[in-house]
Amino acid sequence: MSKTLRNGALSLLILAPLPAAAQSATNLTALRGLAPVSFLAASPEGRAALDANLKVTGEIQSGAARQPLLLPLPKQRLLALRDAFITDGNAAELADGLGSTLGAVYQAKARYADTKTFTNVTPSVADLLGYTNNVAKSDSNAGKFFFANATTNGKAPVSDAASAILNERGGVADAFGKAYGRPASSQGSNAYGNARPFQTLPQLFAHRGDDYFGRGSHSLDWLHGPNQNLTDSPSYPSGHTTYGYTEALILAILVPERYQQMIARAAEYGNNRIVLGAHYAMDVIGGRAVALHAVAHLLANDPAYVGQIRRNPAVDNEMSRSTNAAVALPDYRAALNAARADLSAFLRDGCGDTLAACAAADTGRFRDPAANEALYAATQTYGLPVVHSQNASEQADVGRVAPEAGNLLTAAFPTLSLDEANAILTQTQGPGGGFLDDGSAFGVYARLNLYAAAGKAAALAAKRRAPEAAR
Repeated sequence: MSKTLRNGALSLLILAPLPAAAQSATNLTALRGLAPVSFLAASPEGRAALDANLKVTGEIQSGAARQPLLLPLPKQRLLALRDAFITDGNAAELADGLGSTLGAVYQAKARYADTKTFTNVTPSVADLLGYTNNVAKSDSNAGKFFFANATTNGKAPVSDAASAILNERGGVADAFGKAYGRPASSQGSNAYGNARPFQTLPQLFAHRGDDYFGRGSHSLDWLHGPNQNLTDSPSYPSGHTTYGYTEALILAILVPERYQQMIARAAEYGNNRIVLGAHYAMDVIGGRAVALHAVAHLLANDPAYVGQIRRNPAVDNEMSRSTNAAVALPDYRAALNAARADLSAFLRDGCGDTLAACAAADTGRFRDPAANEALYAATQTYGLPVVHSQNASEQADVGRVAPEAGNLLTAAFPTLSLDEANAILTQTQGPGGGFLDDGSAFGVYARLNLYAAAGKAAALAAKRRAPEAAR
């Protein structure tokens, strides 16, 4: 073991492979939050939501939904092909949300040469992305087989604690497969359960285009293989969406001048999984909630989330293959501050002006705030019907139910107090009563509207800076 002090943030670099671990306490928290999907078939409201989930997914995939996309539909489909490759080592594919100027500076340094060889902008950013992505991905991955057939990997049974999450409320596995006529191991389904949209939709729009590496590709290559074979991969929740929101949110916090645009990029990234035919609307909403929940707890320095030893795919910062090294961040906020200082300096040097000026110099698809807001709004609930009517007209008190959520704003806008941030999240939250909004703290994360909240937070922060600037 070696210790490296990076700009005040202690990172522990472990140079040995880690053994496989059972579901952690954080995994169980995420599973409990995602579990309402397994109860849907038990009520008329739940069954209506399941029906709507398939219908909405099919309309988006075919293009009939006429979503307020940031690109014409044919070009959005091409981007969905690019987005199928996860750049989790450096967030390169998401960084266009930084704008045409800053995004170009970032992507000139952070890029993938092949599926395993990549660069990063700075070691501190690499460590932060690697640790954060690992935590959120672990929570998301824990749900795949759990909700498909109550196992950890398709075969090994889950722990008694995990089983209790389903049993205590009469939940069932394979909710999507059973609802859509493709139960596990049946013809046209998969071996484990929760068959994906390309297996359950009556028709699928397939298309050709270039992948992330500029190679000719086809959408089926990312569903049936060879680029990625999802045939026996359970659908819920969307791991791509968890990744997209996790790393886009980190870039938003590190570069708060582009917070709203990065959140719009996350929404687009998750939506592209539906466009491709890989995921349902419910998968995307679930994946988003997992990401926001995990990042908020990391920012709060929750002991269950920080200080763990996590494998870090982003630990190599030169053009070389990633190793089995791992990283631990004892103080997540210190690591975040170090990464922000390093990334800010890198972007300023590359742009040649202030961050504010460079962030505003944007000719890309995120340049129109109204268009960004419309896209995000379309993905908030995807128009799915209310399941938990008792929460439909109630505004959740974020500060009371999920007080750590405010860190999603205070980390980017430090002049706000946690109470102020949670008040903003409460005021701006999306519609209630959705399939995850069962009154739990996790359900609150499914309702958060970070696009609207970031706008209010930025305005309040700017108002407080104005008197200082006038002195």
